[in-house]
Amino acid sequence: MQTFTIKPYAMPDSAPALREKVRALVAEHEHRFEPARRANCWVTPDPEFSCALGQAGLLGMGWSKEYGGHEMSALERYVVLEELLAAAAPVGAHWIADRQTAPLLLRYGTEEQRRRWVPGIAAGEVYACIGLSEPGAGSDLASVRSNARRDGDRWVLNGQKVWTTGAHISHIMIGLFRSEAGSERQAGLSQFLIPLDTPGVTVKPIIDLTGSHDFNEVWFDDVRLPADALVGTEGEGWKQATAELSLERSGPERYLTSQILLTEFVRRLEGGADAGQLRLVGRLVSELSALRQMSMAVAARLAGGEDPALEAVMVKDLGNSFEQAIPQAIAQAIELDLSADDALELLVAYSMQVAPSFSLRGGTREIVRGIVARGLGLR
Repeated sequence: MQTFTIKPYAMPDSAPALREKVRALVAEHEHRFEPARRANCWVTPDPEFSCALGQAGLLGMGWSKEYGGHEMSALERYVVLEELLAAAAPVGAHWIADRQTAPLLLRYGTEEQRRRWVPGIAAGEVYACIGLSEPGAGSDLASVRSNARRDGDRWVLNGQKVWTTGAHISHIMIGLFRSEAGSERQAGLSQFLIPLDTPGVTVKPIIDLTGSHDFNEVWFDDVRLPADALVGTEGEGWKQATAELSLERSGPERYLTSQILLTEFVRRLEGGADAGQLRLVGRLVSELSALRQMSMAVAARLAGGEDPALEAVMVKDLGNSFEQAIPQAIAQAIELDLSADDALELLVAYSMQVAPSFSLRGGTREIVRGIVARGLGLR
């Protein structure tokens, strides 16, 4: 039976300076941040802020300077992400491109793909989305029906992706398509790099309960791509996509989405708190600390070239449960007027509407618990 493995790691000496650098940048732009949406900051886009991060050298931190990166460590990048999320900064424009797309291209992409797209991502000017989930299949990636077929020296794509975060502001998508006719489940899948202005691509909005537009449907109708749109090895898309998911599932965004709620709750209690409120703060901070240790342990192993997929989904499942529980716990601990314009009331009211979606991102709870069960030898 596999268990959660935590190997020793040390925070970089540069951490204090990096934290101050991020805090100064946030303070410069904070007047523009939308108050309520700060409770869901890593899907909230602000291209101006993303460009400012790129100019400050805070994107593409671990990549080679040859591609616009800064050759810093994974833990230095982790420090920056923590600060951005704790400050509830709107980082949604560049988040997926910086977290997944560029690392995928640097590992599996062609030299032309790297040179064309990665420097723009490091500058905070090129944004990306992920094309995985499909209607009727949800997060069961092995049920992908969207297909890619060869036509001479071209690929022709048809199908539909759904729940695609940020497609409406993205320049490119990394999409998973069935490239071998008649194949089933994990076999015969390939990844493609798709510029979203290609003829035949249609992006349609999915508006959530709050009226926000984060998710999309993306349609592919005879989309013709050059042969070099293939990313990595034909037929190896499943392996590539699942390795990429460890990056998505284990980061600090899995437990810090609602951090600003806890910050504002503590600020509200500064005038006096009862024993129950203090117990709640203590419990939430303790859980937060444990999740941080787990997430950083996964980050250290990913940086070492390992793929701790089981540990990554554990972080995602526990982290999602933690951040989904915070709004309700605070609402039960203190009297709130959710129609008021105060920061805590705005954040709680907004979070209660969007928190159910947190466990959909990066794989539903049913999918990730199935992975945990297999890892523990229970199925």
